[in-house]
Amino acid sequence: MSDSTESPYVRYEIRAGLATLTFDSPHNRNALSSRLVAELLAGLDAAAADPAVRAIVLAHTGNTFCAGADLSEAGNVDPAVAADERTRVMIGVLRRLVETPKPVIAQIDGNVRAGGMGIVAACDIVVAGPASSFALTEVRIGLAPFMISLTLLPRLSARAASRYYLTGEKFGAEVAERIGLVTVTAADPAGEVERLSAELRKGSPQGLAEAKKLVNADLLAGFDASAEELAARSASFFGTPEVHEGMTAFLQRRPPSWAE
Repeated sequence: MSDSTESPYVRYEIRAGLATLTFDSPHNRNALSSRLVAELLAGLDAAAADPAVRAIVLAHTGNTFCAGADLSEAGNVDPAVAADERTRVMIGVLRRLVETPKPVIAQIDGNVRAGGMGIVAACDIVVAGPASSFALTEVRIGLAPFMISLTLLPRLSARAASRYYLTGEKFGAEVAERIGLVTVTAADPAGEVERLSAELRKGSPQGLAEAKKLVNADLLAGFDASAEELAARSASFFGTPEVHEGMTAFLQRRPPSWAE
């Protein structure tokens, strides 16, 4: 998953039939850098291929589960090209989580933003602790939650999607559970994940895989029908004047021109 001479961005551990992939890139709030994504996908592949693994847990260090794309990697690349690359990567990560034949549990007790929201929605079971917070703030920088809608919209109630897509408001674990993003809230997320994992281990490997296929069939149909169109729409907005203003304002910690 990473060179043995350096600390991994995604730590991989197996215990009692659980493969735990822990996001451990606190310097950028566990953003989806190329290295973190590569290690995440390698971990998912390793867990899927290991007959001793019955379920996969996505966990995190620090106060952020995932802050979304790592925009610092764009460098001097054309904004549209960089955006297209990010959307393709996001599609791949989300689809891999949905298609992986073993149950994936998200264990969250921190902030979730942007692409992290899509990852949470792609997981089969989500446990959120009291320190969790969620937000879809793309509209505030001139964008919309294009790619992550592939997993978010099938999970959220229609009214909740409309509200939080449009307002960008932050909400907590209890609201996230009520609107369908989170499966269960728990004061002790690790303990609740342990309990749910024990229940999963009562299911046979092929039974779990087939049950997951049934549950996620509509999600995958959405990828087949809409991923390319959403990727094109997403890439087309980067580099526009509003996005440039929104991202500049964000980095400068000031309101964008339309909010003044």
